[in-house]
Amino acid sequence: MGYGSGELIIRSYNAQNDRVRLEGLESICEVGPADKPFLFTDTLGDPICRIKNSPIYNMLVAELAGQLVGVIQGTIKLVTLHKPPKNVAKVGYILGLRVAPAYRRQGIGSRLVTKLEEWFVACNVDYTYMATEKDNEASYKLFVNKLGYVKFRTPAILVNPVNHHRSSQISSNFKLTKLKIKEAESLYRKYLSSTEFFPIDIGNILRNKLSLGTWVAYPKGEIWGKVPTSWAMLSVWNSGELFKLRLGNVPISCFMYTKSSQLIQKFLPCFKLPSIPDFFNPFGFYFIYGVYGEGPLYGKLVKSLCNFVHNMASSKSKDCKVIVTEIGGNDTRSKLHIPHRKSMSCSEDLWCIKSLKNEDGKRVHKLTTMPPTRTLFVDPREV
Repeated sequence: MGYGSGELIIRSYNAQNDRVRLEGLESICEVGPADKPFLFTDTLGDPICRIKNSPIYNMLVAELAGQLVGVIQGTIKLVTLHKPPKNVAKVGYILGLRVAPAYRRQGIGSRLVTKLEEWFVACNVDYTYMATEKDNEASYKLFVNKLGYVKFRTPAILVNPVNHHRSSQISSNFKLTKLKIKEAESLYRKYLSSTEFFPIDIGNILRNKLSLGTWVAYPKGEIWGKVPTSWAMLSVWNSGELFKLRLGNVPISCFMYTKSSQLIQKFLPCFKLPSIPDFFNPFGFYFIYGVYGEGPLYGKLVKSLCNFVHNMASSKSKDCKVIVTEIGGNDTRSKLHIPHRKSMSCSEDLWCIKSLKNEDGKRVHKLTTMPPTRTLFVDPREV
């Protein structure tokens, strides 16, 4: 395809030459529809911040007449995907696809995806997948209608705002314990190793400096080493250390209401009005992952754990404004008890998948037609 002003060059990202120009590209790509708010991502001067913790990663840029007009990122890892004996697959994850507004609808996005897929193939990747908002029509048309991806899973993204003026209640009937990394890894491998997209290098995730720890909750009076009658576990990842978010294009009325609610909460706490966090300045967030548990008290236990994470964010991180949890779309027992604000959450995110090997085509069909497992492991490195 001709691009009018020269040949389109797609190459690997060069930090020394591309960093500043890429920040400019990101800023103009974040401008959303004139009538809707949008999230602006501040990478804190590090364009690869969202992929650099993955085992293998790559960033490609599209250059036209000396100007960066597009970018895409990809990661590779080993995960559980099939049933034994061939239950481990090498998967490539696509994220951060951006094309400058003035150069859209010219095939640059599809060229970037195709080039990244070629890199995946060279690395012997079995499947590639991507995540997008359910109502992102442009993304759906590109990946599903044009590039052959198929709908795979629809996880739920639960968002809970952090109230820095009030603590969440934790039941006195439960005991919360922080696990050592080796114990947490052993527990995850025992209970979640057959879960869809469970990362084989779970130990590396738990040992990463961004992982704040793994906690379990169980009834008081019972002993953890003997497996309690009910228990729950989760881990926490500090995404705010990598990048910040900021809400843009918000009506002035919403801005004034937010400021007013914060003042009332601060000076007149007796009114107990729900405070809306300040999303207009850069803020960080905690990501909860690896949620699991068993027993009749699981719901109450996981809620206590989430309340503990809220209190930790409230007391230890001034810029942590929300806590995000992503779970399987049919994990109703967790969704019912994980604290979240419905207006800020997404009941159906969209994951799409594609086979990069001809012999795996039938497996993709089975993956997309069989009922999903209740638990879906969402890698915090890919948030």
